[in-house]
Amino acid sequence: MLSGSSRVAAAAALIALMSLAGPVSAGPLLPRIAIIIDDLGYELAAGRRAIDLPGPVAFAVLPETPRGKVLAERARRLNKEVLLHLPLQAMSYDGPAEPGAIMLDMSRRQLAKAFASSIDSVPYAIGVNNHRGSLLTRHPGHMSWLMQEIRARGGLFFVDSYTTHESVALDLARENGLPATRRDVFLDARRDPVSIGEEFDRLKKLAHERGVALAIGHPYPETLGFLEQALPMLADDGFELIRLSHFIRLESGGPAELRRTTGL
Repeated sequence: MLSGSSRVAAAAALIALMSLAGPVSAGPLLPRIAIIIDDLGYELAAGRRAIDLPGPVAFAVLPETPRGKVLAERARRLNKEVLLHLPLQAMSYDGPAEPGAIMLDMSRRQLAKAFASSIDSVPYAIGVNNHRGSLLTRHPGHMSWLMQEIRARGGLFFVDSYTTHESVALDLARENGLPATRRDVFLDARRDPVSIGEEFDRLKKLAHERGVALAIGHPYPETLGFLEQALPMLADDGFELIRLSHFIRLESGGPAELRRTTGL
């Protein structure tokens, strides 16, 4: 189980970021991009390569995985942000239940126990995003229970991976007082470099239009190879890659000109 000191330290760091005082500079603002790499925890080499990406990319670690704690600790050492990548029941997934998965047939007590086990298995997590979830994120009851459990931990935020357009997760997170957002782009729904490049361009276009935009990718060789080349060029292209906690702060309470619309 995660030590109390590391959980307190992670929560304190997020609270400090979320409560930064003082006005944002009145100068020209670059379009801002945040990126999460999902599905860490099983493959050590791919996870290490992902965490070594340049810039403040965030990493979502699956619960109770054989390499999850090691990779979360590596991310922490390199000053990268860590999330719990919480499995939620999908519409069409036919495989065995994943460790820590939240299922529709769970009672409130079962859900709370599953979430507690999952969050405690990922050191230094400062937020939660969903793995799959195209079924569960449609259900207001279970989403309210989940958001209440996340809020009760203190200092956590929620990112809706938005695996279905019928998701109510973002609305329920905000109704329950959680800092929250949702992704704009999946970089690698198709793993070929041309498609990844097209989605990356779409991410930049959205950031231009809205001021901020959020992408999710995975530790695929194609994705990591593309980002290793593309991320160092963002500043020259007129974009700022920001920490996910900074993105959440802008979304949840920053100046109005920095907050995007919620529609896709």
